[in-house]
Amino acid sequence: MGPSMQDSRSNPVSTGSSAALAHAEVALWRMASFFDAPLNDIDAAAQEDPAWCMPHLMRANFLLTLTEPTLMADARHALAKAQALMPHATDRERAHFQAAAACAAGDWRGACAQWQAILNAHPHDLFALQWAHLFDFYVGDARALQSRPAQALKQLDPIDPLRPYVLGMHAFGLEENAHYEHAEAVGREATSSAAKVPWATHAVAHVMEMQGRHTDGLHWLRLNQSTWAEGNGFANHHRWHAALFHLEAMDIPAALALYDQHLSSPHANITLNRLDGAALLWRVHLLGAEHGAGISERWFDVAHGWDLSPAPAGLSIFNDAHTVMVLLGQQRHGDAEALVAEVQKRLQAGSVSEAATTLKVGMPLLRALLAFGREDFGQAVQLLWPLLVDLHRIGGSHAQRDAVIQTLLVAALRSGHAAVASELLRGKSAKANTPLTEHWRHILSRSSF
Repeated sequence: MGPSMQDSRSNPVSTGSSAALAHAEVALWRMASFFDAPLNDIDAAAQEDPAWCMPHLMRANFLLTLTEPTLMADARHALAKAQALMPHATDRERAHFQAAAACAAGDWRGACAQWQAILNAHPHDLFALQWAHLFDFYVGDARALQSRPAQALKQLDPIDPLRPYVLGMHAFGLEENAHYEHAEAVGREATSSAAKVPWATHAVAHVMEMQGRHTDGLHWLRLNQSTWAEGNGFANHHRWHAALFHLEAMDIPAALALYDQHLSSPHANITLNRLDGAALLWRVHLLGAEHGAGISERWFDVAHGWDLSPAPAGLSIFNDAHTVMVLLGQQRHGDAEALVAEVQKRLQAGSVSEAATTLKVGMPLLRALLAFGREDFGQAVQLLWPLLVDLHRIGGSHAQRDAVIQTLLVAALRSGHAAVASELLRGKSAKANTPLTEHWRHILSRSSF
């Protein structure tokens, strides 16, 4: 292998096939843009050079980023194929194998550290950045969500065709660190190019959600609909954001209409898609019977095709929490308890992802949801309130984790914990004038504690 074997960003590779590299670049674009799955492009790269390990690592990492239990065996099979090709790999590719192996073993933070080591040695390695960024999200590492793309942008050629997608990552990282004005500016910059960058439109939507700008948010999504709506794997997550804007305006029918049209079971084929529908229904459920009329049948719809048994438990505590919400929505309390018991069992056996987070944050969260489901609201408060400082560790965004904050708020309102409810509402000062926040303030004001 000669020193001239490099990809288009000067990263050392163990293939001399320009066709294989071209297919890999298209696959990378698909992963960054969410336009169609990259598997066909990955297979094409492997076909062009069967001795190149990187397509198998790409397949493994793409499957791992989906956090889908049914795809774990396929991811491990791809890793095994890559391992067989390690004797011909570059040091960079061997490092990628080690990172992917750590990720598959459930050490997501360790994988991110290894991807960072690759970026330190190869600052233009956008494969490492893409995978690290998604798992920074899954472990709730807001600082890395901002810093990794920011560092990459300093090194990246200004005319690199994937630069707008790195800008989108940076915008999202800025938003998760509450740098809202800067995040919106960077997100708008990313969307101003000819490239379609759904991660950037999504980042700006997050800014508007966190600031309570529900009217602006709906306008933004409509304005940029051609960027994210057609042929994009991120489309329905954008529609979930639109539903949140409707909820912020207390327009429950509009939010549920979006569920029926875009988030219901016919539109969800993996767990990541189903989480949005479940999270929306849980938020409506928290508003109470007067606002949640008609969602009971939707709880059964969102569960269609979703394995709610204990079998997939432990891969993602964030996913497990949403599974419990669905089971509680269906009044399947015994099944919810069985799932939580299985997570505990697998934690003790050392077979869960991010064991430290599962122990410190995940198990108390799941137990709090069980307590909420059996209407032991005081116990739910006692379990949830101490978790807030570490809640980010379950992954997801501030907007997604707000479902937990709202669960705590409702538990506090229903159990006489006025101080807790007041403190939580003070934390929503950026949304002080939205109808949803006013709804909760009204309930607090009329409650007799």
